[in-house]
Amino acid sequence: MNKGKMVFAQLMEFVPWDVFKYGVKRYNGDYNNKGLTCWKQFLCMAFGQLTHRESLSDTALCLKLQKDKLYHLGIGRAFDKSTIARANENRDWRIFRDFALKLIDQARVLCEDDNLIDLKLKGKVYALDATTIDLCLDVFWWAKFRSTKAAIKLHTLIDLKTAIPEYIFITDGSVHEVNTMDYFSLPAGSYLVMDKGYIDFVRLRRFAKGRTNFVVRAKKNMKYRVLERRITDKTKGVICDQTIVLTDPITSTKYPEPLRRIRYFDEETGNTLVFLTNNFKLAPLTIAALYKKRWGIELFFKWIKQHLKIQSFWGQSENAVRTQVWIAISTYVIVVIAKKQLKLKQSLYEILQLVSLSALDRTSIKKLFQNEDNQDVKEQNCNQLILL
Repeated sequence: MNKGKMVFAQLMEFVPWDVFKYGVKRYNGDYNNKGLTCWKQFLCMAFGQLTHRESLSDTALCLKLQKDKLYHLGIGRAFDKSTIARANENRDWRIFRDFALKLIDQARVLCEDDNLIDLKLKGKVYALDATTIDLCLDVFWWAKFRSTKAAIKLHTLIDLKTAIPEYIFITDGSVHEVNTMDYFSLPAGSYLVMDKGYIDFVRLRRFAKGRTNFVVRAKKNMKYRVLERRITDKTKGVICDQTIVLTDPITSTKYPEPLRRIRYFDEETGNTLVFLTNNFKLAPLTIAALYKKRWGIELFFKWIKQHLKIQSFWGQSENAVRTQVWIAISTYVIVVIAKKQLKLKQSLYEILQLVSLSALDRTSIKKLFQNEDNQDVKEQNCNQLILL
């Protein structure tokens, strides 16, 4: 029951404090702190994310203007921008990474019965992709990408049924997407959907041996021989459904087993797509529909770039950038957890907008969203967020 707590403080009550405290102790995060503990650092940065502050200076100034309320937010007192910046620069970013991953585990349990893709598949359905965040080479010299540009990459494996990230890897821009396939494994019977950039037959064979069903776009220069042709309904867009083996001397040794090749014409886009999969049981239209659902990860990237502060960074070092990204991801997942536990009907965009406007109000969160008129809070593109 709300006892006059502010909306921001109510939202932070969904955070597992013991988990955060364990991470701080593990990495000795509060060693030699001068008032700004790791938890207060997290609250300051999360406040900036939730209230859409444009910079660290903006965040620090906003907190100073509300200094009489900071005790009730859990921050205690206002801190200078330089104090927060030093904490972001020097405190181990892994504290916030481990905390974000634990939050993701909690959100995954809450959303395990959701199915946002409308496909009746028993196993989990994952999409793997990466998004590049451009940086200034003169400032972020450590983020190697190209000779004239710096960047980091956010590699994400997302559960398409729940729209909850399963794994997240942050690297500099020079790391190729396919390398992240070495760092995770999937349960038997699950489905993994990827674009053609992830074609690596050694890695794909490893997933196949683990009984993971993969669906990936084929490259145009792939050499193969057809073993079997199945009857298809071309009126529905399925041009061919074949069993093939690779014939290139190198790739055939990397993946000697048969593969299924499906050529599909998408009437909506006018594009002809060629899929490779190790699943020989699903209907070809289901394979095509499964690949279309990969768009869910693009929506996730687009959403977090638009609504969280991960494109303009509040620090220059690698540690500060990673800290900000992981706190932004934690903020996203906290809102997901609150939405599920409070059984809110509003979209994440609507929840974030209302929280940003009423973060310092002493209104019950449930009452806040019961009184809200959905007609007044709408995202610019309604197709951008069908996540939850």
